[in-house]
Amino acid sequence: MLELALRGNRLYWTWLSALVALVLTGLIAYLYQYNQGLMVTGMSRDVSWGLYIAQLTFLVGVAASAVMLVLPYYLHHYKDFGRITILGEFLAIAAVIMCMLFVTVDLGKPSRVLNIFLHPTPGSVMFWDVNVLSGYLVLNLVIGWATLAAERKQVAPPGWVKPLIYLSIPWAVSIHTVTAFLYAGLPGRGYWLTAILAPRFLASAFAAGPAVLIILALVIRRVTSFDPGRRAIETLAKIVTYAIILHLFFFLLEVFTVFYSDIPSHTAHFTYLYFGLHGHGALAGFMWAALVMGLAAVVMLLNPNWRGRYPLLAVACALVFGCTWIDKGLGMMAGGFIPNPLHEVTEYAPTAVEILVTIGLYALGGLIVTVLYKVALGVKHETGGDLPLPAEARSH
Repeated sequence: MLELALRGNRLYWTWLSALVALVLTGLIAYLYQYNQGLMVTGMSRDVSWGLYIAQLTFLVGVAASAVMLVLPYYLHHYKDFGRITILGEFLAIAAVIMCMLFVTVDLGKPSRVLNIFLHPTPGSVMFWDVNVLSGYLVLNLVIGWATLAAERKQVAPPGWVKPLIYLSIPWAVSIHTVTAFLYAGLPGRGYWLTAILAPRFLASAFAAGPAVLIILALVIRRVTSFDPGRRAIETLAKIVTYAIILHLFFFLLEVFTVFYSDIPSHTAHFTYLYFGLHGHGALAGFMWAALVMGLAAVVMLLNPNWRGRYPLLAVACALVFGCTWIDKGLGMMAGGFIPNPLHEVTEYAPTAVEILVTIGLYALGGLIVTVLYKVALGVKHETGGDLPLPAEARSH
């Protein structure tokens, strides 16, 4: 089926060329980092995880969010998701691959990844995180490809696929739960030492992932003949609405617990992130921007008329993405390390090398998504799955 990705117009090939150029730029930056060592990054003894691991944290959530399509469609037979479930599964594949690559570039030497498999340590949460991510990648590859191949032949998927589908549902929850345990299992970091961290991660995942999928569905609807279906998009929008509200609610629970208990090792992290500490406050503007974006997204999504208009829905989803990316892609990482256990502040800012490598890996993820979506839409075009929907299912 990969031959379907070789068919496209000038816009398609221009887009792929742009992504390849960004990937090569990121590769050059990484080769420079590999040659010089992690000293060319903004990380230090006090802040040993930076932009790379922050993207792992965020993208694991995007990958896990595929369950918000798989569960209703396969378990509850919600047929309106029939057209876009494969898009969610393919998005999860790209997200997991990016997660693994971000860990690889963070380790400095790719060979260090082999230590996880050559010297397995079940007592380490990182060991379990790598295994659940690898398993989730295999599950989505097998399920997505098998169901798409069956759709192309216009036959039912093989019987052995259904148990894998059911297995992928709790597995999706596990990948982000285990990632949260990476942080919550470090008792010296007050910002992460909370039992609600895993629910916070899942709430933000179920907001950001479907938001990204809605934006992709709207782009596909605009540039191709495929219509994901209005009801499917509306249902996803409702999921995003509830999830972003939960995300903000869990954050407020943390704020109450931390400041009401007034434990210095906990309050210092929140104070640094939102108000600055000891004259340092590089992230305060970002964190307040994230909070404003989250609240603005809630206002827009709670209004059915605004939520039903695709341009406004796209803006709301972009706000959700911005809110959750800053919270998990910047604040969650730096907030846990700053200040250190001795209450000393060593601020972190990613260098140009880190930014270029990150852009390159996101471009690679975009390339994977583009190719997989081209294959999926090609199959649907061959089988008539991209024919116009009934009038009540299309946009007004």
